[in-house]
Amino acid sequence: MSDFTTEHRLGDGTRPAVVFMSALFAGGWIWDHPFRHLSAAGWGVLRTNEAICALDRQVAGSIERLGDALLESCDAAGIGDVIVCANSLGGLVAIDLAGRHPERVRGIVVSGAPGLTADPDVGLSFDRRGSVRPVGEEFGDRMMAALFHSKERFFTDAQMEEVGTMLLQPSAMVSMARSLKATRKYQVKPALDKVATPSKYIWGRHDRMTPVDSWLTVLAEYPEAEVVVVEDSGHIPMIERAEEYTAHLEPFITRCAQVPA
Repeated sequence: MSDFTTEHRLGDGTRPAVVFMSALFAGGWIWDHPFRHLSAAGWGVLRTNEAICALDRQVAGSIERLGDALLESCDAAGIGDVIVCANSLGGLVAIDLAGRHPERVRGIVVSGAPGLTADPDVGLSFDRRGSVRPVGEEFGDRMMAALFHSKERFFTDAQMEEVGTMLLQPSAMVSMARSLKATRKYQVKPALDKVATPSKYIWGRHDRMTPVDSWLTVLAEYPEAEVVVVEDSGHIPMIERAEEYTAHLEPFITRCAQVPA
């Protein structure tokens, strides 16, 4: 597989579509709440189905190629102008797209992006003996502790099985390694300098994978960027604090839609 498949609704056609990008391990289901809410409100929406690890290594290992693949998916769905919402690695893709395609990207909403700290702590200590495998209760506990602040188990058994099955594939592990390498190489500050489109950063206060503090320091240099820190949330506020995330998202995309293209 070299690019994304998608689920989309075209909406009323008068506003840019809100495009939700899947994350490194998780598919488009992380966006269930805002996707359904905005679709019901008449917005055009699109979400990619595959986790980035499930893509071809050449695509997964390039921020630029991931962005190109996302826009190609929008083209295939008949979507023009977009507001890109992305979490984790996808956040860098959103920032990069805003800089490269200001004529099309009307706004970006970023959560939990890497690039300013050490490699994200994914909560999995795989070793060559295979003593920790991406299946079973131990895997689930480690993943939940890495991703969420609350002890509530936010992923269903089916979703955990989907992630674990994917990570058992050697190709997915190679794609993950390529993706992490891409985040190390990516120059965040020069990319932010190129962003002229409206931008909003919605970050979990207790994000252990990609801590918020370093981003707060950098984003202080960009007063036009909107920043919201979600209390009692970890790496995936669109799941852990779904209603609050969508409540912050909706007025921002409404303003983006009112800005002349």
